Amino acid sequence: MFTLLGGIASLILGYFVYGKYIEKNFGIDPDRTTPAEALRDGYDFVPMSKPKNAIIQLLNIAGTGPIFGPIMGALYGPVAYIWIVVGCILGGAVHDYMIGMISLRNDGAHLPELASKYLGKPVKHVVNIFAMLLLMLVGTVFVASPANLIESITPNWLTLEMIIGLIFVYYLISTILPIDKAMGVVYPYFGAILIISTLAIGLSLIFGGHTIPNLTPGTMKNFNPSGTQIFPALFFTISCGAISGFHATQAPMVARTSKNEKEGRFTFYGMMIAEGVIAMIWAAASMSLFNGQTLNQMINNGTPSLVVNQVSYMLLGSVFGTIAIIGVIVLPISSGLSAFRSLRTITADYLHINQSTLKKVLMVTIPLYAISLVLTQVDFNILWRYFNWANQVTAVISLLVSTRYLYLKNKNYLVTLLPGIFMLYACVVYIFSEPIGFGMGLTTLAYILSTIVTIGLMVLYWETGKKQKRELDPSDKLLNDQLPIGTFVSENG
Repeated sequence: MFTLLGGIASLILGYFVYGKYIEKNFGIDPDRTTPAEALRDGYDFVPMSKPKNAIIQLLNIAGTGPIFGPIMGALYGPVAYIWIVVGCILGGAVHDYMIGMISLRNDGAHLPELASKYLGKPVKHVVNIFAMLLLMLVGTVFVASPANLIESITPNWLTLEMIIGLIFVYYLISTILPIDKAMGVVYPYFGAILIISTLAIGLSLIFGGHTIPNLTPGTMKNFNPSGTQIFPALFFTISCGAISGFHATQAPMVARTSKNEKEGRFTFYGMMIAEGVIAMIWAAASMSLFNGQTLNQMINNGTPSLVVNQVSYMLLGSVFGTIAIIGVIVLPISSGLSAFRSLRTITADYLHINQSTLKKVLMVTIPLYAISLVLTQVDFNILWRYFNWANQVTAVISLLVSTRYLYLKNKNYLVTLLPGIFMLYACVVYIFSEPIGFGMGLTTLAYILSTIVTIGLMVLYWETGKKQKRELDPSDKLLNDQLPIGTFVSENG
């Protein structure tokens, strides 16, 4: 119990201490006009209140990631707590804040445009591919996971296929609505369900007489029953809740609705801290109620949704347990919607398809949903594996964009460079060792090659950064964030 409570307290303290430093290092300008006001279009650029933006950001980034990830991460034992707390404060929350604020300074630009500006135009094509791949996988995963949960609490006549179809209908309707109508109206209610259900799970766990594993010298080891090594697997299993590249595709959406830069720490950094709290609670619940073998069997026999059901019913009973499951369901549905909305705008920007009419919106949206519908037939665990890989590669790209931004402006860039190097090395090891890459296993050769590749990439990154800085004029827009309005806005803006 002490580790759970101490971890949550550390996350909150991180918001007030490290989050404040990150905000100061970025250098906010409360008097600066934001894209929501300057580019108001009544569709994507719509000024909204700070609380509404915050709850939209939380529901956009959360999905089933901070629940399913920690459930699977619980197989490693209490060591998972360390990654959630440290990863969230020093990595994930910084990652989310920086991309959100850099987008805010660049007309609400998405990650591919930011990568083009700060890393070079050729990089834009690579980032576009990764962003679109990631969003497609996220959208599909966040259709399949809530569908399984809904099936578990609804009558037998409502089949899984019917539920998936209904979710896509909801997505289609919401995608074509202005953001303040699609998310601004519904999400506050979704957020209330999420917060109440998460608190109920946490309080029932703490005051229900359950033995919550603590992190001690004796438990500081790998408990995974399958023998899977902690590095790099844990850092891909628990992504949402620690650090997640998916968030870099969502922050620009809220950057387009924020009214003041001083809201950024609460909206971007703070909501990632909130996600970390959710992750801590579900990791603790999974470790407390099941041993590793049982937990592993439940996950392998289906998806982590089975664990969600059991935890909810065991801690809260049938009625309130069902409400808690609904609280989990709203996360992936809301994140899936935002993933497809981002996928539509990024695809339209990349292909130069005007989004000013409903016909053109549907021209992009419907084919994307058709591809996702096909992918829902793929085994969930396979989808999750590819999602995690694409997710963390995107996180590396986002951290490198943030580092270049800080470097060019003579700010402390180590706050993003250090987590960026760590995640880059983890991604390269993952590619060399896992079957989805070179399948070499965690051998000495894999580690050596990963080290060489990581160093090579960082040398290239550093040299191109120095060259870029040498060639900058003091009045350059890269230094002063002074852009002509609409520089990075698609034709619908």
